[in-house]
Amino acid sequence: MRIRYFAGAADAAGRREQTVDGPMSLGALRAALADEHGPEFAAVLRRCSLMVDGSRLDDDAVAAGDCTVDVLPPFAGG
Repeated sequence: MRIRYFAGAADAAGRREQTVDGPMSLGALRAALADEHGPEFAAVLRRCSLMVDGSRLDDDAVAAGDCTVDVLPPFAGG
């Protein structure tokens, strides 16, 4: 699956995107990404929403291997 990082999530991950073998639950994906990118990224990831092909899903949902997952930190402004 294609993982795209935005704003502070991209800064903490040190990249704007990567690929990960799937399918897997979003909870398992969060854990794998936190392990890969370290504690600073894990702290940012806890505050992020994950959008799968444009839909917000909970951590129990399974993301297909051919999907795009956007890692979106909270946004402020107007």
